[in-house]
Amino acid sequence: MDLSHEWFVGAAKSFGLFYLMGLFIVIAVYAYWPSLGGRFDKAANSILDDEDGPVVRTKPEDTPCR
Repeated sequence: MDLSHEWFVGAAKSFGLFYLMGLFIVIAVYAYWPSLGGRFDKAANSILDDEDGPVVRTKPEDTPCR
């Protein structure tokens, strides 16, 4: 078997293709796993839970310039 440049290029392309396909499948299964739905919902709504009210500027350097 002659190990030429073309053979290595084909092997690298095939390995990359199957590697990325496998990685996609693993990530898709993780994202759609039913028991993780609550974790993702909590992360999506966590930015909304931090609201304390309007911004109160207490220092003079916090006020916008005129």
